[in-house]
Amino acid sequence: MEMQCRSKREFALKRAEELKERIKDYNDVKDTIPRGMSPFQEEKILEKKKKILSLLNATEEDWNNWKWQMKNRISNVDLLSKIIKLKDSEIEAIKKVEKKFRWAISPYYASLIDDNPLNPVKLQSVPSYCELDTANGLFDPMGEEYTNPAGSITRRYPDRLIINTTNVCAMYCRHCQRRRNIGTLDKHTPKELLKESIEYIKNNPEIRDVLITGGDPLTLSDSALDRLLEEVYSIPTVECIRLGSRTLVTMPQRITDDLINILKKYPPIYLNTHFNHPLEVTKEAKAACDKLADNGIVLGNQAVLLNGVNNDKYVMRLLNHELLKCRVRPYYIFHAKPVAGTTHFNTSIDDGIEIIEYLRGYTSGLAVPTYILNAPGGNGKTPIAPEYVISRGKNTVKIRTWEGKVLEHPNYPTKDIKI
Repeated sequence: MEMQCRSKREFALKRAEELKERIKDYNDVKDTIPRGMSPFQEEKILEKKKKILSLLNATEEDWNNWKWQMKNRISNVDLLSKIIKLKDSEIEAIKKVEKKFRWAISPYYASLIDDNPLNPVKLQSVPSYCELDTANGLFDPMGEEYTNPAGSITRRYPDRLIINTTNVCAMYCRHCQRRRNIGTLDKHTPKELLKESIEYIKNNPEIRDVLITGGDPLTLSDSALDRLLEEVYSIPTVECIRLGSRTLVTMPQRITDDLINILKKYPPIYLNTHFNHPLEVTKEAKAACDKLADNGIVLGNQAVLLNGVNNDKYVMRLLNHELLKCRVRPYYIFHAKPVAGTTHFNTSIDDGIEIIEYLRGYTSGLAVPTYILNAPGGNGKTPIAPEYVISRGKNTVKIRTWEGKVLEHPNYPTKDIKI
């Protein structure tokens, strides 16, 4: 018996060493990836924050006020060039792009940009020459204009739909799928269209899940958001409400006590946000996430796979680990859509499959989102995954494990339970 126990322990120790070796490559590089909550990065962000406050003649109190952040969004290249280093060619590019596509960056989000020309926050927020190439993309690749049965609704699925509430965001992502709606002026969806959307939901009782999005619905005033949530919540057939918001990433100051008190009135509320890189997960962002989670708001993350930003198996793993520290569940990784002016962000589908391949088994299931490809023409989300089922026999399936081992598993027909 003693020899048998020793043999089992020796086997377990050997296996533990194998597993340790499996994660060595990630452990060797993870500390080289910029992340917002590292002491080094926090110091850099603080210095940039001080610089922005000085340029805008503002105070710490101003900084923590989301309305000040919105009012002082940076959309002037001269001001931006005082905040971050820009080459003459970059300044020229911004001036050309802004004639075609709007841009704006919250002071908070600008504080995350350092002097690295390929800073992942800069790539997502500062216009570049690449955006002028619109020949290879579509302005509405999701076919949303053909899935709008009433009001400001988008409906692609049997039991759920979207209400688009605004074209306003704290920061206009350079990879935005709805850049066609941004225009040149901020405008919230007219009340009559929202009313028509509510009536549609009332008249279609199969709708049990409503996603409120935009733009960013958290750019609405507290009173406007409260009214809309109350109307949706009062529909007996609606079981849950979701909010799609990037303010946790681009303007975490929006998560105020007043907002929390509104959201708490309408459970269950789920908030899906949009972190794309570990650099975006800062102390301020974490504080906003914690405040929501502490008050029963369930948080998920919908990242977009972006060339040069996060199409890297180690970056995405670190991002998901950082999100879990903030009680944000990695939910989806979206394959970037072929939106006109954004196709320089597009990656191969192989990039996404590799990321999932090096998440599954290598980290906890909580840190493994679903990789999603939006089918062309608005035909819905299609999950993409590595092949784990190799073949099927009469009563077996041949599977591949996360380590690449090929094994057979029994697969007998399901039988009726007889009592």
